[in-house]
Amino acid sequence: MTIVVIPYDREWPGLFDEVKAELQPVLSDLAPVFHHVGSTSVPGLAAKPKIDLHAAFQDQDALRTAIERVKGLPAYTFHGDKYNDQSWTFTSGRGSYGARLYLCASDNAVLRDRIAFRDYLRAHPERSDAYAALKLRLMNEANGDWNFYTGGKSDFVFEALRLAKAETGMSRG
Repeated sequence: MTIVVIPYDREWPGLFDEVKAELQPVLSDLAPVFHHVGSTSVPGLAAKPKIDLHAAFQDQDALRTAIERVKGLPAYTFHGDKYNDQSWTFTSGRGSYGARLYLCASDNAVLRDRIAFRDYLRAHPERSDAYAALKLRLMNEANGDWNFYTGGKSDFVFEALRLAKAETGMSRG
């Protein structure tokens, strides 16, 4: 499957709001907090045109209920807790286009890291530009190999998280 990275689209924040609005009627009684994460959440950053968002829940029972409810939505495909990180993944759309929804607890470490990474890139446009250049290069070199593309970003992401945590005094974990 082709990997598509395109220039920043000013419509992405609005698309996040649309996805959130579609999920609100299904989840609102469970009091989720929605977070726009991933490259589409960083103004100016080239990205796959897939909106990444987390719905975070204070209560484990609410999280379990949310997982079951979203499983019942025909627009979403359930992928489970793929990385055993207590973050349940759903996708809508096809390939690089659509939305990727993560359901997790409010104190989830993956969510914390994704927010830290997003905020670091927002605060450091030069690092955001370097990340965009890396993603575009990897897209061209990957020849549809998602493991190559994703793996090629790992060192950059880890270094950005290290710098973000050093700036904020946030501990690893």
